[in-house]
Order: sequence, then C-alpha cells, then structure tokens
Amino acid sequence: MADERVNVLGVGISVLNLQTALAAISDAVRTRRKGYICVTGVHGVMEAQDDPAFKSILNKAFLCTPDGMPMVWAGKLKGHREMSRVYGPDLMLDVCAWSETSGCRHFFYGGSEGVAELLANKLRTRFPKLQVVGTYTPPFRQLNADEEKSLQAQITAAKPDIFWVGLSTPKQEKFMSEYLSKLDTTLMVGVGAAFDFHSGRVRQAPIWMQRSGLEWFYRLCSEPGRLAGRYLRNNPLFMLKFLGQKTGLKRYPTP
Repeated sequence: MADERVNVLGVGISVLNLQTALAAISDAVRTRRKGYICVTGVHGVMEAQDDPAFKSILNKAFLCTPDGMPMVWAGKLKGHREMSRVYGPDLMLDVCAWSETSGCRHFFYGGSEGVAELLANKLRTRFPKLQVVGTYTPPFRQLNADEEKSLQAQITAAKPDIFWVGLSTPKQEKFMSEYLSKLDTTLMVGVGAAFDFHSGRVRQAPIWMQRSGLEWFYRLCSEPGRLAGRYLRNNPLFMLKFLGQKTGLKRYPTP
C-alpha cells in the first residue's frame, strides 16, 4: 500500500493511513533503507506547480504522506477507502510511542532558538523510554561549509535512526533531498509545525477542525500575518486546478 500513489496535480501522494505509515517506517528502520519522508498538503502541492525541481523531490520521497484532508479526499475519489490523514504531528507521536519498545534513536533538527531542545524534553517526558541522541538549531539560511562539517560529525557520533526536520515547506524537503546522502541516518522526516506544536509554543487546532479540513482556517486566524498570503492564494487555486484535473480539462503527468 505504501508504494501506491495518487496523482494530485502531478504530485504522487502515498496511499497511507497512520498504521500503514508506521509499518513502512518501522520496516525501513529495521532494514536500514535510507530515504526521506515528505508530509504533504495543499501548500506543498501548490509550491510544486511552479518548481519542477521541488515536484521531483516530492515524487522521489520514500513516502509522501497525505498531510491535509484534500489529499485524503483525492485518494478516496480514486477508490482508496483505507486512505486517511497522515498528519505530521500525529505521525511524530505514533513513531515516538513505537520507539519506546523498538529502541529507535531520534535527532531533532530545526525550529527557532531552543525549540528543538524543548521539543526533545517534552517528548522525553511523554515517552520516558524514548532515545533522543541530539538536537540542532540551524541558522535561517543554508549551512556554510564549517556548519555542515560540524553537523555531519555530530550525526556520525550520534547515529540516529530517524532525523526529524522542523523547517517550513519547501525548505525542509529541499534540505532532506540534499542531506540524506551526507548524514549517517536512515530516515529523514520533515514535519514542519510539529516542532512548535509539541514543544508547546503554538496551539493546535481542535480535532474536529483537523478532521473536517478546517485546520488551515484555525492557523490563519492564529497567524494571519504569516499565513494569509499562503492560504488565501493557494486554497482557491488548488480547488480550481484539482477540478480541472478531475474533469479532464487539464492533465498532469503521472509521477
């Protein structure tokens, strides 16, 4: 099931639910199958429309999970009834819970100053047997040569199984694509706002809003200055483009 994809405007969204995503992750860790995981919703799909290189990054991911409800609805329209939302913050918690008995080792990269360490402490409290082997707060720019070497040395010493990346889309996906081969880790998972949610810095939308596809509205109201441009531009345009794809007026190459 994890190998199946639904074409959403040329982006292959993995046919998954939380249970099958966790099974794929645990198998990859066990067999040391290197790869990166993109947690993808409307924002990621729309970013890919004007950036072929970014679209390729999404389509080359080990998993490209249906982070937003529109991705799930697209899958169900294709007959994938078992498909459900694989939301980054939920996936992180499920993987951490599994890790208490599997011995999986974790590293947290991203967020503003102190967020990664705060996240690690919060998760250790929630999952006492969780093995966190390091954190790193990157600058708000690309790493320079010295910083890259320092990060590589830290990861080589720590040997995490999963390297969590908490940057914004498309920055985190581009980082994972570039650094997967450079770092001694098995999986890289880009989960964006999960760092802020689980560290307690930002409140999550109520469950009913998450499940009804209205989380974007909650976040827009919470951070209008940062998110208004993204949501008010991307959401209507996505709906128009997806309608065009569904009716056959516009064709998108199969990923």
